[in-house]
Amino acid sequence: MPRPTSPSSRPDQVPGLAARALAMRAIDGVLARNVALEDAFEASSLEPRDLALARMIAGVAMRRYGTIGTILDGLLAKGMPRKSGPLEAILITAAAQILFLDVPDHAAVDLAIRLARQDDRAQAFSGLANAVLRKVSAQKAEHLAAVPPEADTPAWLLERWRRHYGEDTARAIAAAQRFEPPLDLTVKTDAAGWADRLGGRVLPTGSVRLAHHGPVSALEGYAEGQWWVQDAAAALPARLLGRVEGLAVADLCAAPGGKTAQLAQAGARVTAVDRSENRLIRLRENLGRLGLEAAVTAADILAWKAAPFDAVILDAPCSATGTIRRHPDVAWSKSAGDVAAVADLQRRMLGRMAELVKPGGLLVYCTCSLEAEEGEDQIARLLAGGSHFTLEPVTPADIGGLEGAITPQGYLRTLPSLLPDPDPVMSGMDGFFAARLRRAG
Repeated sequence: MPRPTSPSSRPDQVPGLAARALAMRAIDGVLARNVALEDAFEASSLEPRDLALARMIAGVAMRRYGTIGTILDGLLAKGMPRKSGPLEAILITAAAQILFLDVPDHAAVDLAIRLARQDDRAQAFSGLANAVLRKVSAQKAEHLAAVPPEADTPAWLLERWRRHYGEDTARAIAAAQRFEPPLDLTVKTDAAGWADRLGGRVLPTGSVRLAHHGPVSALEGYAEGQWWVQDAAAALPARLLGRVEGLAVADLCAAPGGKTAQLAQAGARVTAVDRSENRLIRLRENLGRLGLEAAVTAADILAWKAAPFDAVILDAPCSATGTIRRHPDVAWSKSAGDVAAVADLQRRMLGRMAELVKPGGLLVYCTCSLEAEEGEDQIARLLAGGSHFTLEPVTPADIGGLEGAITPQGYLRTLPSLLPDPDPVMSGMDGFFAARLRRAG
């Protein structure tokens, strides 16, 4: 029979316990059920401060999961106990705080033991948890020094990056993804003015970058619709279309709508298409806050029928390995099989583009993936197959002079290790691939 929870141990009555419980459930969801980390926070009723703490703990735990796992493995002589429920997630939650966050070690240990005692499966191992976490705390410097930085990147991903980018760049990508990213904004007008007001700076690409980790909605200009959140790399593909004022442009796989907003702000007649009705709700909300207009359609791109457009952006579904800084669970929830499956979908989507782009019109294909099968290989296959399209190479002028993001073939390829800064939290950008193609006409 389950042991009743005493009032003194209820998460809503022990300070900080509710945040740790939510972080633990999020981590357990990733590891045990392959649930996206963000999904655990969507319906949370926690106070903003506790919710922010839970996000921080879970984010750090997933970014440094390899390091934490290596340390815990070394302290568990017989491995993680079987049928121990969320014990692994509880230990990871506590270890993340002890090793990487400014949290008193004793508080992290105490709250972890409380979580273990509240679960019928984990409670029998609360003593083990206490002993292990105290060892983590007592020898944290030694533990951290013994784990190589590459441990925080799955071996299969690191090997791929070595083959495609070389050893040094692969290591730089892996190192960049161990840190929480900055907050990048795309502003309607006066980037320098907004950077000054918000305490940030303007990047060469035009985005405004902040070291901000509080509620975005509390920042000046949010409610007035003066800007929207968009990683600096994600803001580049729309720029490859050049002047779009008055043109009919389709933004395919559009949600949450950053590119749609860019195009609408630039004067295009935008049709935003996404197969997810739920994601389109957020897109419409964003457009409403920003005071921008677009035709919004829920449809499967492979079956969608429409008159050809002057220009199309296809931000294809992908493995998202370029966004591990923002979504660290991606590193541990994806596999090489996922890359192959999504690459096949991308190929089929590209095959439909000749029907949606007018003769003489532009197509920008992009993905937030670092994998060649989802970027360079897709375009090489398309061009080699006698398609209707020819490549228009990206130039430095297209992307604010960021020459290091242009490949010898003329593709856009941003990396998490680009835009270095002495403060790692203010450096980098998402990994993106984009190619600009013109349809014959």
